Amino acid sequence: LECYNRVMTSFNDFLFTSFLDPVAKGYSEILPEPARIGISNFFDNITFPLRFVNNILQFKFDYAAEETGRFLLNSTVGILGFMDPASEQFNLKERKEDFGQTLAYYGVGSGVHIVLPIYGPSNVRDFAGSFADAYISPLNHSGDLKYKIPNRLEKTLAISTFNTVNRTSLNLGQYQNLKKDAIDLYPFLR
Repeated sequence: LECYNRVMTSFNDFLFTSFLDPVAKGYSEILPEPARIGISNFFDNITFPLRFVNNILQFKFDYAAEETGRFLLNSTVGILGFMDPASEQFNLKERKEDFGQTLAYYGVGSGVHIVLPIYGPSNVRDFAGSFADAYISPLNHSGDLKYKIPNRLEKTLAISTFNTVNRTSLNLGQYQNLKKDAIDLYPFLR
Protein backbone atom coordinates (compact mmCIF):
# COMPACT_ATOMS: atom_id res chain seq x y z
CA LEU A 1 0.00 0.00 0.00
CA GLU A 2 3.02 2.30 -0.15
CA CYS A 3 1.83 4.31 -3.18
CA TYR A 4 -1.57 4.90 -1.62
CA ASN A 5 -0.03 5.63 1.80
CA ARG A 6 2.38 8.20 0.35
CA VAL A 7 -0.46 10.03 -1.42
CA MET A 8 -2.62 9.96 1.72
CA THR A 9 0.30 11.15 3.89
CA SER A 10 0.76 14.13 1.56
CA PHE A 11 -3.00 14.79 1.58
CA ASN A 12 -3.16 14.67 5.39
CA ASP A 13 -0.07 16.88 5.66
CA PHE A 14 -1.72 19.41 3.33
CA LEU A 15 -4.96 19.35 5.37
CA PHE A 16 -3.07 19.81 8.61
CA THR A 17 -0.77 22.63 7.47
CA SER A 18 -3.37 24.46 5.35
CA PHE A 19 -6.48 24.11 7.49
CA LEU A 20 -6.24 22.47 10.91
CA ASP A 21 -3.11 24.19 12.16
CA PRO A 22 -4.21 27.74 11.18
CA VAL A 23 -7.69 27.19 12.64
CA ALA A 24 -6.17 25.80 15.86
CA LYS A 25 -3.82 28.80 16.09
CA GLY A 26 -6.74 31.22 15.69
CA TYR A 27 -8.80 29.26 18.19
CA SER A 28 -5.93 29.40 20.70
CA GLU A 29 -5.80 33.18 20.31
CA ILE A 30 -9.51 33.45 21.18
CA LEU A 31 -9.81 30.91 23.99
CA PRO A 32 -7.28 30.96 26.86
CA GLU A 33 -5.31 27.80 27.58
CA PRO A 34 -7.07 26.98 30.91
CA ALA A 35 -10.43 26.89 29.08
CA ARG A 36 -8.99 24.68 26.32
CA ILE A 37 -7.52 22.33 28.93
CA GLY A 38 -10.94 22.18 30.61
CA ILE A 39 -12.57 21.27 27.30
CA SER A 40 -9.94 18.57 26.73
CA ASN A 41 -10.60 17.24 30.24
CA PHE A 42 -14.34 17.16 29.47
CA PHE A 43 -13.80 15.10 26.30
CA ASP A 44 -11.47 12.72 28.15
CA ASN A 45 -14.03 12.31 30.91
CA ILE A 46 -17.01 11.71 28.66
CA THR A 47 -15.20 8.97 26.72
CA PHE A 48 -14.85 6.93 29.90
CA PRO A 49 -16.99 4.05 28.49
CA LEU A 50 -14.34 3.33 25.82
CA ARG A 51 -11.54 2.96 28.33
CA PHE A 52 -13.69 1.11 30.87
CA VAL A 53 -14.98 -1.52 28.43
CA ASN A 54 -11.59 -2.14 26.86
CA ASN A 55 -9.90 -2.46 30.26
CA ILE A 56 -12.56 -5.02 31.27
CA LEU A 57 -12.13 -6.93 27.99
CA GLN A 58 -8.38 -7.11 28.67
CA PHE A 59 -8.98 -8.30 32.26
CA LYS A 60 -7.40 -5.14 33.65
CA PHE A 61 -9.96 -4.86 36.42
CA ASP A 62 -7.80 -2.60 38.58
CA TYR A 63 -7.50 -0.14 35.66
CA ALA A 64 -11.26 -0.36 35.04
CA ALA A 65 -11.86 0.44 38.71
CA GLU A 66 -9.40 3.34 38.51
CA GLU A 67 -11.21 4.64 35.41
CA THR A 68 -14.53 4.38 37.24
CA GLY A 69 -13.16 6.35 40.19
CA ARG A 70 -11.77 8.99 37.81
CA PHE A 71 -15.11 9.29 36.05
CA LEU A 72 -17.12 9.62 39.25
CA LEU A 73 -14.74 12.17 40.81
CA ASN A 74 -14.30 14.25 37.68
CA SER A 75 -18.01 14.20 36.84
CA THR A 76 -18.97 15.48 40.28
CA VAL A 77 -16.14 17.33 42.05
CA GLY A 78 -14.56 18.15 38.68
CA ILE A 79 -17.78 19.79 37.42
CA LEU A 80 -18.75 17.46 34.55
CA GLY A 81 -15.11 16.66 33.90
CA PHE A 82 -13.92 20.18 33.07
CA MET A 83 -11.47 19.84 35.94
CA ASP A 84 -9.38 16.77 36.74
CA PRO A 85 -9.22 16.35 40.53
CA ALA A 86 -8.87 12.57 40.06
CA SER A 87 -5.36 13.07 38.66
CA GLU A 88 -4.39 16.22 40.50
CA GLN A 89 -5.52 15.36 44.03
CA PHE A 90 -6.02 11.59 44.05
CA ASN A 91 -3.36 10.39 41.58
CA LEU A 92 -5.88 8.30 39.61
CA LYS A 93 -4.38 7.91 36.14
CA GLU A 94 -6.25 7.71 32.87
CA ARG A 95 -5.80 4.19 31.46
CA LYS A 96 -6.14 4.67 27.71
CA GLU A 97 -7.22 1.46 26.04
CA ASP A 98 -9.06 1.03 22.76
CA PHE A 99 -10.47 -1.94 20.87
CA GLY A 100 -7.39 -2.18 18.65
CA GLN A 101 -5.36 -2.78 21.81
CA THR A 102 -7.98 -5.28 22.99
CA LEU A 103 -7.66 -7.20 19.73
CA ALA A 104 -3.87 -7.18 20.17
CA TYR A 105 -4.33 -8.54 23.71
CA TYR A 106 -6.13 -11.53 22.18
CA GLY A 107 -3.35 -12.11 19.65
CA VAL A 108 -4.73 -10.40 16.56
CA GLY A 109 -1.82 -9.18 14.47
CA SER A 110 -1.58 -5.57 13.41
CA GLY A 111 -1.85 -6.24 9.68
CA VAL A 112 -0.54 -3.86 7.07
CA HIS A 113 0.25 -0.21 7.73
CA ILE A 114 -2.38 2.09 6.25
CA VAL A 115 -2.71 5.86 6.23
CA LEU A 116 -6.35 6.89 6.52
CA PRO A 117 -7.69 10.19 5.23
CA ILE A 118 -7.87 12.76 8.04
CA TYR A 119 -7.42 10.04 10.70
CA GLY A 120 -3.78 9.44 9.80
CA PRO A 121 -1.45 6.45 10.19
CA SER A 122 -2.98 3.22 11.42
CA ASN A 123 -3.05 -0.50 10.71
CA VAL A 124 -5.79 -2.93 9.78
CA ARG A 125 -6.34 -4.12 13.37
CA ASP A 126 -6.68 -0.60 14.80
CA PHE A 127 -8.86 0.50 11.88
CA ALA A 128 -11.21 -2.43 12.51
CA GLY A 129 -11.13 -1.71 16.24
CA SER A 130 -12.19 1.88 15.62
CA PHE A 131 -15.64 0.63 14.56
CA ALA A 132 -16.17 -1.06 17.94
CA ASP A 133 -14.91 2.09 19.68
CA ALA A 134 -17.34 4.20 17.64
CA TYR A 135 -20.19 1.94 18.72
CA ILE A 136 -19.31 2.43 22.41
CA SER A 137 -18.32 6.11 22.27
CA PRO A 138 -20.89 8.58 23.59
CA LEU A 139 -19.57 11.07 21.02
CA ASN A 140 -20.56 9.01 17.97
CA HIS A 141 -24.07 8.61 16.62
CA SER A 142 -23.61 4.97 15.51
CA GLY A 143 -25.22 2.26 17.56
CA ASP A 144 -28.37 2.28 19.65
CA LEU A 145 -26.91 2.86 23.11
CA LYS A 146 -28.98 5.33 25.13
CA TYR A 147 -26.12 7.47 26.45
CA LYS A 148 -25.10 8.73 22.99
CA ILE A 149 -24.94 12.51 22.65
CA PRO A 150 -25.18 13.06 18.88
CA ASN A 151 -28.05 11.45 17.03
CA ARG A 152 -26.93 12.26 13.47
CA LEU A 153 -23.74 12.08 11.44
CA GLU A 154 -23.33 15.85 11.12
CA LYS A 155 -23.46 16.24 14.92
CA THR A 156 -20.82 13.53 15.30
CA LEU A 157 -18.61 15.30 12.75
CA ALA A 158 -19.09 18.68 14.45
CA ILE A 159 -18.16 17.27 17.87
CA SER A 160 -15.17 15.40 16.43
CA THR A 161 -13.96 18.49 14.56
CA PHE A 162 -14.27 20.69 17.64
CA ASN A 163 -12.40 18.12 19.76
CA THR A 164 -9.64 17.86 17.13
CA VAL A 165 -9.23 21.65 16.87
CA ASN A 166 -9.13 21.97 20.66
CA ARG A 167 -6.60 19.12 21.05
CA THR A 168 -4.43 20.56 18.25
CA SER A 169 -4.50 24.01 19.88
CA LEU A 170 -2.92 22.46 22.98
CA ASN A 171 -0.09 20.94 20.92
CA LEU A 172 0.80 23.73 18.52
CA GLY A 173 4.19 23.31 16.87
CA GLN A 174 4.66 19.64 17.79
CA TYR A 175 3.86 18.33 14.31
CA GLN A 176 6.14 20.90 12.68
CA ASN A 177 8.98 19.99 15.07
CA LEU A 178 8.51 16.31 14.27
CA LYS A 179 8.25 16.94 10.54
CA LYS A 180 11.33 19.18 10.24
CA ASP A 181 13.66 16.21 10.84
CA ALA A 182 12.05 14.10 8.10
CA ILE A 183 13.86 13.68 4.81
CA ASP A 184 10.87 11.72 3.48
CA LEU A 185 7.65 12.28 5.48
CA TYR A 186 5.88 8.95 4.85
CA PRO A 187 8.56 6.53 6.17
CA PHE A 188 9.38 8.97 8.96
CA LEU A 189 5.77 8.97 10.23
CA ARG A 190 5.36 5.26 9.61
